[in-house]
Amino acid sequence: MNPKTIVPIVLVVVIVIAAGLSVFAVDETQQAIVTRLGKYVRTVSEPGLNFKVPLLEAVHKFEARVLEYDADKAKIITSDKKHLDIDNYARWRIIDPLKFYQAVRSEAGAQARLDDIVFSELREEVARHSLTEIVSVNREAIMEKVHKQCDEKARGYGIEVIDVRIKRADLPAEVARSVYARMRAERERIAKKYRSEGEEEAVKIRATTDKERAILLAESYKEAEKLKGEGDAGAIKIYADAFEKDPEFYSFVRTLEAYEKSLKSDTTVVLPSDSEFFQYMSPSTE
Repeated sequence: MNPKTIVPIVLVVVIVIAAGLSVFAVDETQQAIVTRLGKYVRTVSEPGLNFKVPLLEAVHKFEARVLEYDADKAKIITSDKKHLDIDNYARWRIIDPLKFYQAVRSEAGAQARLDDIVFSELREEVARHSLTEIVSVNREAIMEKVHKQCDEKARGYGIEVIDVRIKRADLPAEVARSVYARMRAERERIAKKYRSEGEEEAVKIRATTDKERAILLAESYKEAEKLKGEGDAGAIKIYADAFEKDPEFYSFVRTLEAYEKSLKSDTTVVLPSDSEFFQYMSPSTE
């Protein structure tokens, strides 16, 4: 190959390589800093194409989006000496790439620092409150205070802590079993108390009901006997009035009723022929 043609080709290749090494892109999810021989030069916060000095300058890119730090479950003691397994997380972002690079270098380093900061502040704040306050009463206020304290400390690393939250706050397994046993015993005690009170009330209700039933039956029997007596008296009076008006007819009707009740089919009655019972069965002598 002719040396005269090789030189332009080499120059073109060098220019292309130099151009490739001097241009870098930052997209909308990133931010970057440029260093020259390890010394800070500038910060690139806007997306687009940028230039640097090849070989002398280096580009360090960082996330511009909100990141999430998810801590491992840790044991923390409350003010009332209860052990809790707390699982927490935090949302954060890089607000000063230079300070971030100088302090922690990478996201892994930032996660390690956040782990120390968040756990320390959370443990300190939880130790000031009881289990009930942490679980239900003052949980929001506690987490807001932890968030502010963590954010203040994280600013020194070029980090903004957006939020800190507790995902779960559980009792350790061995403590939970004893707590559940106490809760169960307490519920059983309350249940027995309610059953005892219910039985007592049931006995009172049954006694009152039996008493009212006895009173009603006695009054009903009294009224029935009274009405029966009045009916019998009325019947006797009617019979007496009828007897007084026609004693012979009354005697005849009563005798017929006696015949009907005593003289059945296949019945044999042995009485003297002059018995008064057969007086209306004898043939008339007239």
